Amino acid sequence: MPTSKLFIMLAVLICMAPINTCSSTAASTASLTTRPPSPKFPAIFVFGDSTVDTGNNNYVKTIIKANLPPYGENFPGHIPTGRFSDGKLVPDFLSSFLGIKDDVPPFLKPNLSENELRTGVTFASAGSGYDYLTSSLSNAIPVSKQVEMFKSYINKLMGIVGKDKANNIIGEALVMISAGTNDFVFNCHDIPTRRLEFDIVGYQHFLLQKLEDFLKELYELGCRKMMVAGLPPIGCLPIQMTAKFQIPTNRKCLEDQNSDAESYNKKLAKLLPELQAKLPGSKLAYTDVYEPLFDMINYPQQYGFVEIKRGCCGTGYIEALFLCNPMTPVCRNPSEFLFWDSIHPSQQTYIYLANYIIQEVLPLFDK
Repeated sequence: MPTSKLFIMLAVLICMAPINTCSSTAASTASLTTRPPSPKFPAIFVFGDSTVDTGNNNYVKTIIKANLPPYGENFPGHIPTGRFSDGKLVPDFLSSFLGIKDDVPPFLKPNLSENELRTGVTFASAGSGYDYLTSSLSNAIPVSKQVEMFKSYINKLMGIVGKDKANNIIGEALVMISAGTNDFVFNCHDIPTRRLEFDIVGYQHFLLQKLEDFLKELYELGCRKMMVAGLPPIGCLPIQMTAKFQIPTNRKCLEDQNSDAESYNKKLAKLLPELQAKLPGSKLAYTDVYEPLFDMINYPQQYGFVEIKRGCCGTGYIEALFLCNPMTPVCRNPSEFLFWDSIHPSQQTYIYLANYIIQEVLPLFDK
């Protein structure tokens, strides 16, 4: 396959939408914030793409998988689980911090225990988005289909704890939603499928309407406490810089893609309180992605990072998914790399992301 086509293929299959990062005074090796005295949420439900998919794609006919080494090399047991990182993801760390459980299993995992179902799962699928076109080639599970999985989950939960208890768990659970990056990369930036019918502003509104419809569906199913992530600085992803044929010695974030992400985030931050006012009893918390992550990129030393423009796996410029495999060499210390592969953050970054949410977003649910 010609190199240019390889870049485009990886960009098409891009699966990243990081959630959030940490405070500006982080130590070189982060640890999770101390757990509160009692759980605030009885369960955690997760929807979105690869940064919150803990293994659903293992059970889907797609090439977007992370079920081989070196993925998972820092996960307990040093095993690949389907998580697109060297270790755990943000939902795992949040669940642990909240005293729910040590990690969040994928809903499609066979033989989930009653306790696993009672305390929550992730429905996320790497490579997915709000736009159904995003998943059409990769066969990932689009966000709209993840709602159908959630309905199936509710039936199982009611069979375990009864209708009243199930409704209480769903209403009090923390719901995390993280998607959108794949939509812009797949349909606007690298392969501009949607540019034939939308300009960038029009596509932003199209996606926000899809998101609004999704949130309303979750609300009708009983969800009340929902945190919604915006977009990261997409132009700073290593694969995006590579796709623009930037040479290794002069790699810079792509300003146009970052500007589009910022514009979308402003619209999302405005939408959520407006929608919350229309949904009695709901709390919709905007989770900033762009600024905290951009701070990590601009001031890596404050976070203990020595490399921010390429991933730890292979050269770090193109390796992700099947190109990050048992034959691919990896860096000696992933905790010094912001990115694990050319798309996804390292576990160290995810710890920072989780701590940011703990400090800045979770308190919003107390108000």
